[in-house]
Amino acid sequence: MPDRPTPTFAQLGLPPTLVHSLGREGIAAPFPIQAAVIPDILAGRDVLGRGPTGSGKTLAFGLPLLVRLKGGASRPGRPRAIVLAPTRELAAQIEKALDEPALALGLRTAAIVGGVPFKGQAVRLARVVDIVIATPGRLADHLAQGTIVLDDVRITTVDEADHMAELGFLPQVTEILDRTPASAQRLLFSATLDGEVDTLVARYLNHPITHATAEAVAAVDTMEHHVLHVPREIKYATVARIAARPGKTLLFVRTKAGVDRLTAELRAVGIAAGGLHGDKPQGHRTRVLAEFTDGTAPVLVATDVAARGIHVDDVSLVVHVDPPTEPKAYLHRAGRTARAGESGVVVTLVTEDERAAADKVMRAAAVDAATLPVGGEDRRWTAVTGAREPSGIPVPDRVPEPPTPAPARAEKPWGGRGPRPGTRPRGEQRRGRTDSGHGRRRRGAH
Repeated sequence: MPDRPTPTFAQLGLPPTLVHSLGREGIAAPFPIQAAVIPDILAGRDVLGRGPTGSGKTLAFGLPLLVRLKGGASRPGRPRAIVLAPTRELAAQIEKALDEPALALGLRTAAIVGGVPFKGQAVRLARVVDIVIATPGRLADHLAQGTIVLDDVRITTVDEADHMAELGFLPQVTEILDRTPASAQRLLFSATLDGEVDTLVARYLNHPITHATAEAVAAVDTMEHHVLHVPREIKYATVARIAARPGKTLLFVRTKAGVDRLTAELRAVGIAAGGLHGDKPQGHRTRVLAEFTDGTAPVLVATDVAARGIHVDDVSLVVHVDPPTEPKAYLHRAGRTARAGESGVVVTLVTEDERAAADKVMRAAAVDAATLPVGGEDRRWTAVTGAREPSGIPVPDRVPEPPTPAPARAEKPWGGRGPRPGTRPRGEQRRGRTDSGHGRRRRGAH
């Protein structure tokens, strides 16, 4: 029996204004997860969604959410929809994805996250905002200060709930959900549904419809996996040659200090690299992501904070400079390439003392990787990675980098009530949250 043709956005129930807006953005046909969940969300059902990275889940929940708010009126400080994201980068990208569709329907969005002045966000919330896209910590701060009220919320979306659990944010998520009306529609998306996430689903979702488009695995047809056995003494020279390749390259290292060190080393030998980790100031993070996205700095060095919060097209190579220590980390890192049908390569650099642990992780992740030696006459690794010699001409910093704030511990949530001792009670250091960024002024906002 032949497969049924994929329905159009109009056939899924989206209004012509929104369909035309998507067309202007070059989005002509829905992805499978969009075709699966949009009708149920439009019908007001609670939805539990699972889909691989790059599957289009932001528009899957975002488009019907906007349609359900169309024609209603929000009050100052009282949004009608909340979208929760685990990182500031993901919150910003959700806002960007929904920007034009929301504008087409006359709706206003705001990203409310930590790391930037609290007062500016309070001013923005005091105006009319229909959809707040937030990280849990900063939204909890606004609830505590009374700058936002959730009594009018009709729809709450929790995106990447499993990553919320990993970062320790579920207490804030439950606090927020408890402040929304029990009758509100709830949507939850997660790669896995075990442990705390399963508890969250059981407690807050009312007879949810479950949609799963694919399992979270790395063995997709368009993704190649390779392990490079590299002597420790030439490991970073090898990394530099790989980073000098053409195309967007994402390098994962284990620690924040490792990000800073490798970024500096790469720039010193002529590679336009940017570094990203949770202790970087928001202005730096925004600039580095923009430069990586537009190709100005085609190499991004990151900790695992980037494995789930960054969705950049055209990343053709992911390199585990430090092998991941668990299969889930491997899958999420690898998922930054081969997105939405594009091809990509994943390479893991393994020194002799790391081989046993790396093999165990990759077996658990069900990854079938070809092993190639580095440092001898076998040059296959250069063909796989596109490695070449860097220019050796240092890349200058356009703006001096501010020092990393050592005590912030920004990749872990602050679990206490009130401000961290020794910090201001308001502002970008509230409770030492991971999240940062803020909503930008939108066209048509008053």
